[in-house]
Amino acid sequence: MTFDEKLSNYASLLVHVGVNLQKGQRLMVRAPITAAPLVRKVVEEAYKKGSPFVDVHWDDEVLQKLRFEHAPTGSFEENAKWRFDASMEGVDRGDALLTIRAQDPDLLKGQNPEDVSTAVRSTQTLFKPFSKHITAHSISWCLVAYPVETWAQKVFPNESADKATELLWDAIFATTRADQEGAVELWKEHQKDLATRSKFLNDKHYNAVHFKNAHTDLTLGLPDGHIWHGGGAVNKAGKAFIPNMPTEEVFTLPDMNRVDGVVRSSKPLSYNGNLIDNFELTFEAGKVVKYTAEQGEDTLKNLLESDDGAKRLGEVALVPHSSPVSSSNILFYHTLFDENAASHIALGQAYSFTVKDGDGLDSAEFAKLGANSSLVHVDFMIGSADTDVDGLFEDGSREPLMRAGEWVDKL
Repeated sequence: MTFDEKLSNYASLLVHVGVNLQKGQRLMVRAPITAAPLVRKVVEEAYKKGSPFVDVHWDDEVLQKLRFEHAPTGSFEENAKWRFDASMEGVDRGDALLTIRAQDPDLLKGQNPEDVSTAVRSTQTLFKPFSKHITAHSISWCLVAYPVETWAQKVFPNESADKATELLWDAIFATTRADQEGAVELWKEHQKDLATRSKFLNDKHYNAVHFKNAHTDLTLGLPDGHIWHGGGAVNKAGKAFIPNMPTEEVFTLPDMNRVDGVVRSSKPLSYNGNLIDNFELTFEAGKVVKYTAEQGEDTLKNLLESDDGAKRLGEVALVPHSSPVSSSNILFYHTLFDENAASHIALGQAYSFTVKDGDGLDSAEFAKLGANSSLVHVDFMIGSADTDVDGLFEDGSREPLMRAGEWVDKL
């Protein structure tokens, strides 16, 4: 396949599998201007599918950086409310949402972390009602990536900008299966495998899961009524979609009050244009009580102080070490990919659909189910080739789920 054919295949997957656009349904697209070649193909595919209107909201990371370099002190609470209003109108109409990200992992390196934190918190606060619709799967949505030179050269530092970008495109096409004929059918089979694994875990009714490796010894309680999901989702209209492409995980929520032990990151975390690396968190009764980081400790501090829920967990996900993303032996410096190379957990908001009767509840009602609420939801990787995972039952007995990073039961 030529590059253009792969790009067209990628666009087709995003429309037909990612958001699973329906005839007569509008599509919202959020994308950086650098992703225009892909966006144009997505728009063409959406109209061919029968969409009456595709609404594209453009961004530019250079403008984002210029703000932190030159905007006046005290101005970082300012925001564009029209974006929120447009997003909520889309929810009311039942639009589908496609978000394309293309960003330099070091974009905001050296910028004032307090200013970055203030701006991020302002946006998160403004979009909180919309984010609740996303976590509840009120509409179909999909998050994907597009390479930029700065990101590509971070991933492939010994290559020229053009070669690094070519290699990153190859990796994106491979991990999303966009480089293969019959990619739609391949995704359907992949989703069946993840659904089978999710059913297996749901039938177990574990009380907790335990992660153990050279640097991690962490027990996460699971609330009554927790629900494991694998990759795909179903919106309020009953239509299936894929929130993230690629995806290799099965996930649920931990009990926000029953997380204890020490966990160390197994891959760097790129958070709002800053890297956090080799960081360690200590949990007691569900809450982070101690943290360290070899790189980006100030950024980690600001993340944890986003709000009360940012020090608690909202997700636990199991990913085999042999996943296609892990097997690529590429560190992407992008959570969308790196989280699919390793088991991971997330600070912050829990997805309402991961616990029985979780939809439509306020924060207090949600908390009674053991579910966390927060402005943030930030995944970071903890799995590795030496990670063992056990499922724990209420009577204290346990059984192995993963050994050396791989599933014990192949199903």
